[in-house]
Amino acid sequence: MSTGVGMNRYTGARLDGWPHVAQSLGDIFTTRFGERVMRRYYGSLVPRLLGENMVPETFVRFFAAVGVALEQEPRVRLIQVTPLSVARNGRAGVRMELEYRPRGHLGDFTPAGRKRVALSGTGPRYDVMDEGDV
Repeated sequence: MSTGVGMNRYTGARLDGWPHVAQSLGDIFTTRFGERVMRRYYGSLVPRLLGENMVPETFVRFFAAVGVALEQEPRVRLIQVTPLSVARNGRAGVRMELEYRPRGHLGDFTPAGRKRVALSGTGPRYDVMDEGDV
């Protein structure tokens, strides 16, 4: 019963289950569309939006970019996005509540609970933090 196995980008150690999903989400949110050779449609618009003045229109586009990016990860389904912080200098933060589907990449979308993840930062620097179970 595979739940997706990968490698920790910092240590090279084996990574599976929810930690692998959290790392994947961070990769999706920090990769611009067109940045990966042979995977032009991998990534998100999030990097392009962070650093812009966070006026209401930009924040709505940011929410949409988060939702679209999550569609690339079959092991999660977006339930709710909540703003945590917004600053005119481009710093933004959101908390996402996700349904965790450990075998989603295999076509089995049976949920195994809910998780929370926070995305925050400014400009080219931002972080994805695993906040654990809901």
